[in-house]
Amino acid sequence: MSTKPFLYTSLSPALLHLYNLSNSAVVIIDVFRATSTIAAALHNGARCVIPVDSVPKAIEISKSIDGIAAGERDGRIAEGLQHGNSPLEYTHEFIRDKTLVLTTTNGTRLLQMALDKNADTIISGSFPNLSAVCDFLVAEKKNVVLGCAGWKDRFNLEDTLFAGAVIHHVKNKFAIHCDSSLMAETMYARHKSNLVKFAPQLTHYHRLVERFGLIEDIKFCLTPDIADVLPVYNDGKLVPK
Repeated sequence: MSTKPFLYTSLSPALLHLYNLSNSAVVIIDVFRATSTIAAALHNGARCVIPVDSVPKAIEISKSIDGIAAGERDGRIAEGLQHGNSPLEYTHEFIRDKTLVLTTTNGTRLLQMALDKNADTIISGSFPNLSAVCDFLVAEKKNVVLGCAGWKDRFNLEDTLFAGAVIHHVKNKFAIHCDSSLMAETMYARHKSNLVKFAPQLTHYHRLVERFGLIEDIKFCLTPDIADVLPVYNDGKLVPK
């Protein structure tokens, strides 16, 4: 009988209820672009990121703490906000020593769902902080649920690709009896040598690039370890570990 912790992949927020999170480390994955933006902001010196589920809440909290209210709905800057969900916006010069209050279509909602299901530990993951995520999960030695934010409860490829990347790097340390995890790793292994070349086939690529011209965002979000920081959720905030 295996003594290794288990690893599962939830391909959509609509499936998260099927997994026991109470004794697990949950990785929130929203590659395009929430968790990539969180990694970029913390890597560039933000004090913390406060994820919230609505624009009014983001504005209210940011005013009370002199923070930066930011976020998107359907890929564009949310109405009422001046800052969006582009990781390239949060440079060291702009975000250092500031608090980012962030609301997004999919990622912040998934984090709240994990909280509601009593997740033991919550971190956020994306290609820019891939190694930090993998190192943490191996060191924790507890069960893992890779939670893909998807798109409005639907499956998407970029989040599943990242789940596959994590599995590819940590699979020897975990017991994996989960078809979604096996599929994710198989897909990642097939495309890992050129994720940016594969990206134009992704539905969300077309939302972000053809509508808004955000090709540089896509490149950042698919580049491993350029924001090598581990965002850990603690007391309402994502902070660098």
